[in-house]
Amino acid sequence: MAKHTQKDISLFDRALVAQASRGAFGKLDPRLLSRNPVIFVTAVVALLTTFVFVRDLVTGAATAGTVGQIAFWLWVTVLFANFAEAIAEGRGKARADSLRATQSETLCKRLVGNAAARDDFEIVSSTSLRRDDVVLVEAGGLIPADGEVIEGIASVDESAITGESAPVIRESGGDRSAVTGSTRLVSDWLVVRVTAEPGKSFLDRMIAMVEGAERQKTPNEVALNILLVGMTIIFLLVVATLEPFALFSGTTIPVAFLAALLVTLIPTTIGGLLSAIGIAGMDRLVKANVIAKSGRAVEAAGDVDTLLLDKTGTITFGNRMADAFVPLPGVGERELIETALLASFSDETPEGKSIVDLARKVLGGEIDALRERVRVFVPFSAQTRISGADLMDGSEMRKGASDAILRHVETGPSANLARIVESIAKSGGTPLVVARERRILGVIHLKDIVKPGIRERFTELRRLGIRTVMITGDNPMTAAAIAAEAGVDDFLAEATPERKLELIRAEQAQGKLVAMCGDGSNDAPALAQADIGVAMNSGTPAAREAGNLIDLDSDPTKLIEVVLVGKQLLISRGALTTFSIANDVAKYFAILPALFIAAYPGLQALNIMDLSSPASAILSAVIFNALVIVALIPLALRGVRYSPATAGEMLRRNLLIYGLGGLVVPFVGIKIIDLAVSALGLA
Repeated sequence: MAKHTQKDISLFDRALVAQASRGAFGKLDPRLLSRNPVIFVTAVVALLTTFVFVRDLVTGAATAGTVGQIAFWLWVTVLFANFAEAIAEGRGKARADSLRATQSETLCKRLVGNAAARDDFEIVSSTSLRRDDVVLVEAGGLIPADGEVIEGIASVDESAITGESAPVIRESGGDRSAVTGSTRLVSDWLVVRVTAEPGKSFLDRMIAMVEGAERQKTPNEVALNILLVGMTIIFLLVVATLEPFALFSGTTIPVAFLAALLVTLIPTTIGGLLSAIGIAGMDRLVKANVIAKSGRAVEAAGDVDTLLLDKTGTITFGNRMADAFVPLPGVGERELIETALLASFSDETPEGKSIVDLARKVLGGEIDALRERVRVFVPFSAQTRISGADLMDGSEMRKGASDAILRHVETGPSANLARIVESIAKSGGTPLVVARERRILGVIHLKDIVKPGIRERFTELRRLGIRTVMITGDNPMTAAAIAAEAGVDDFLAEATPERKLELIRAEQAQGKLVAMCGDGSNDAPALAQADIGVAMNSGTPAAREAGNLIDLDSDPTKLIEVVLVGKQLLISRGALTTFSIANDVAKYFAILPALFIAAYPGLQALNIMDLSSPASAILSAVIFNALVIVALIPLALRGVRYSPATAGEMLRRNLLIYGLGGLVVPFVGIKIIDLAVSALGLA
């Protein structure tokens, strides 16, 4: 299935900006502001400064104009921080609205009594369905609720959810049995057992998560919030002691100036953008058609140490294809091909069909004549691992796994057969042995094709310090060959649910974060145990419940993209935190000399910006403090550009670009604003 990504939502969408602007005022509710301590303190200071302005206005104080401007820009700082969060939420809600539009109440056929009696049903509304109800869905109808197929096979159009136009096959008794409410049946019919309660469907949960209603703060985000609160308290104490110090020095500092100093020194920049960064990280995953059940999962993806990937469909294309017919000495190639063809007519697996296709290239139109010689077809069975045919003349053709065929012919492997089988296995292929009349003729070489470019992607992950492990049910020799060709660091062969679980626990016991993907019920324990479990939307309900990320495209390679999104989230937060703290350092040189230069003329040496006046310096710093938040909103929403590098390289780049930039930009910005303030006579 081709990858599908949702259409991006422009940052400058007029409707989105208008909605976020209204939302910024709505978030002035103290109950909402209290969720962000830094901005809550800023709002309290803005309110205090507003009262001071009203008092000065009434008393006719000469500083009323400057105080009023400071109060105005403090409120602008709060509103810009609210706007950043509102516009991030608005992008999520816009995506949620498109999902919500797919939901609709519909009439459906709820079966009563025996589910096998498809003509015994009652017509009910989809909203009245309850868990474990059984419904019949026919071609052209909507699937009324999330469920599991218990009977039938059909094509389902899931484009309303995934955006992928090609229908997918859903059938009972396998890893493709899960269906999602509001998707449409294209052909045939399905009997579906409802697995979700009303209002708790997969689509309902998707909408809530996309809107951010269920977004909880991640551990790193909580830790950073604690740091920001700590810095705010420290600067609050520092500012509170400045007035007594000023009195001791023979001067006074206006309350509005102290308020301005506090707001410009506390980390308002990152405080105002922190929530938007987290919401935007989840939004980037949604854009890639991955739904995160929590912000924790997105963040943890950026710290992954070990990546477990299924071989089939992820590292290789998935379907092993017949590549060659290898006869034993003394056996003609044509005899081997005819026997393999006759034994494969009843094999409906992709491998069986590929054998027929390869034989057709050699035999051409003779295939139909050969088919007419068959008296009884022997279908492929997972239990016997053999398929075949019995001909009209009584002869017997069989094809299957080498050990299964050897048991069938009741003989041990010859040296030549063992050599061919081992050679194919070591090359990464799968050998199928062909027998006629209990005499082994040769081997079919099935080849697993490694996806182009996958080796380069693993090299990229290795540079990030991520260890890749291939999971496969193949034998160790085959697994080793594919692992070497693909470039993974390690592999787990003959994997069972228990062995997957043991591997994950062993990695976690060493303090590593583990990510894996899966789609079957047998993957559910491992998905639940892994720190990052990416469940395929096409998989079983058990797998989707166990994972903390759901890939709507059911593309296992998306796991690599999830890791990159997680790393971008962490890098964005770190970069903007570095910029914010460096930003505050630069403001010291603007405000502190302005406050004490009258009492201590020697502080003129620190006025390296050569600002016009103390009032102009303070007002310019407050204006810059507000404007820098809105200037950084696009970066917070898009994320800092990510390129693979070691931790040391990323730290150096972070300090050079955002640390040094955070120091330089305020010097330039505050100076420009100071010139404008002085020219306009605002202070």
